[in-house]
Amino acid sequence: MKETVHIEEPKVARYFFASRAAAPIWLVARIWLGYQWLHAGWEKITGTESGWHWAFTSQSWLKTSAGLKGFAGFALTNAKGPHAAVNYGWYAAFLRWIERSGAGFLAPVIALGEALIGVALLLGLFTAIAAFFGGMLTMSFGLAGVAGVNPLFFLVEVVLILAWRNAGYYGLDRYVLPALGTPWRPGMLVQREPRVAIAA
Repeated sequence: MKETVHIEEPKVARYFFASRAAAPIWLVARIWLGYQWLHAGWEKITGTESGWHWAFTSQSWLKTSAGLKGFAGFALTNAKGPHAAVNYGWYAAFLRWIERSGAGFLAPVIALGEALIGVALLLGLFTAIAAFFGGMLTMSFGLAGVAGVNPLFFLVEVVLILAWRNAGYYGLDRYVLPALGTPWRPGMLVQREPRVAIAA
């Protein structure tokens, strides 16, 4: 018989990433990050963008891909030399694809995605999943050579993923996660009821 080895989390990790007491910390982080993503997505959806990329377009990303094409073109100007901001050839190729043909598909996906990430974080609904997709977008902007707020965004997104059990406690996850469960433990709504054999 194989012996089961159980490695416990350190107390500090249990406090921050599993306890109800730490949930207010993640509530503040969620509200701040959720507002940032919702604001960024809303600006792209409505065409009311401000900041460095305002020069690329003032139209909705749902109607035109000019803003994303401008972003990709700008990033590609920093893709040359040994210490280029865009330091990976494969990502430079991805940016070229966006600039040439991919922006029409990706522009509305990014705009709506940013807004949905923001809404999910504000509501505390599927917090870890929203933080994961936020992290993917943040990483994409970072790979494009845009620093700005991205390092801080990424840090908050990573800790929200780690705190998936309690980050949405003051939100809808408090009710949704027990109902749906996880892939390794189904929740109340999806749990299969044991079959009862009927005697002939």
